[in-house]
Amino acid sequence: MSDGRVYGMGFDALVEPDWPALTSGEVEAVLGTDAAITWRSPRPLSATARVRLLDGHEVILKRLPRTLRDTAALDEEHRFMAHLRARGIPVPQVPTTVDLGEFAYEVQELGHGSDEYAGVFSWTPYHSRAEAAAAGRMLARLHLAAAGYDAPARPPRPLLAGFTIFDSADPVAAVADRARRRPALGRFLAERDWRGDMERVHLPAHERLYPMLAELEPLWTHNDWHGTNLLWRDGEVATVIDFGLCDRTTAIHDLATAIERCAVDWISLRDGGPAHVRFDQIEALLQEYQSVRNLTAAERQALPALLPLVHCEYELSEIDYFLDVVPGGNAKNAEIAYAEYFLGHTAWWTESRAGRAAANTISQLTNISTDTTTYVRADPREDIGRPRKCRE
Repeated sequence: MSDGRVYGMGFDALVEPDWPALTSGEVEAVLGTDAAITWRSPRPLSATARVRLLDGHEVILKRLPRTLRDTAALDEEHRFMAHLRARGIPVPQVPTTVDLGEFAYEVQELGHGSDEYAGVFSWTPYHSRAEAAAAGRMLARLHLAAAGYDAPARPPRPLLAGFTIFDSADPVAAVADRARRRPALGRFLAERDWRGDMERVHLPAHERLYPMLAELEPLWTHNDWHGTNLLWRDGEVATVIDFGLCDRTTAIHDLATAIERCAVDWISLRDGGPAHVRFDQIEALLQEYQSVRNLTAAERQALPALLPLVHCEYELSEIDYFLDVVPGGNAKNAEIAYAEYFLGHTAWWTESRAGRAAANTISQLTNISTDTTTYVRADPREDIGRPRKCRE
């Protein structure tokens, strides 16, 4: 069982959690007497545990502050999960959600398969090229199954990975509107030259991407695709879990997220080292994805252009979370989310030699030529200078 510490945002591997651990009293209030915790998750954004019931059956119990998700917000996720499950995607059942006091409690059935990534940071490469390939196949299956689910996009909430800000013609105005709707985020941005930062870091990438967006079909997507959110059996994905970031985006947004999460060694970058870009895993994921669902010409063109921006809306919502949801606020983590992730990830893709080379190679893997004034050809194994420290 975990010692109670969780993965951090900064430079420490394990830190004290923002949220207290689930108690036996909470567990019994939701699941009945004699329910016992057998394992606690080290993931930092909620309190999650595996619980054994009186009859020996085990479930996952997650506690979330209602300022983050109440049962109505969780239902947005569960309806999408049910749609996928009805179309053959292995997604856990959610038998119970309940609001009790200031928290919402979500009970999920255990998924089939083993959690092979339980002991690693979320944004790390797959253990093998074969597992990257398996992840690509399942992601394509999920996108085919998601077709026809036409719920509207979720409203702005902390910790969501939608794509409404950089899907707009004026992302600076969209961020200003988000700041008005989320006052904690607004106060944070008011203390910084965020408009100048966006003009320098994000708008050149947006200018390249925006003309491509009109031909991308909206689709409900997972938005947090990496090995930690998959359970495995015999080298294949047995269960897809953690739909907390799902929203209406596009298939290529989800695919770009999957690459962002696994292909770059953000831990090494965070510590000042090279990116160790896993081109073998990118190639395997893309090839096997397209063996199930072929990318359109518009999607092939948009993929490398989307990579520098795919994480940005989530980072703004993460700042909101750290300042408006975490008890007492966590200004340090909010600053990391802004400087290292919101700005730093985009800057790595567009400004570093290794990042531009990675985007160029991805464009080649999707058979799209890249404007060499945007992405220079370089040895993708090479990092010049000290890159920005970035997220795991």
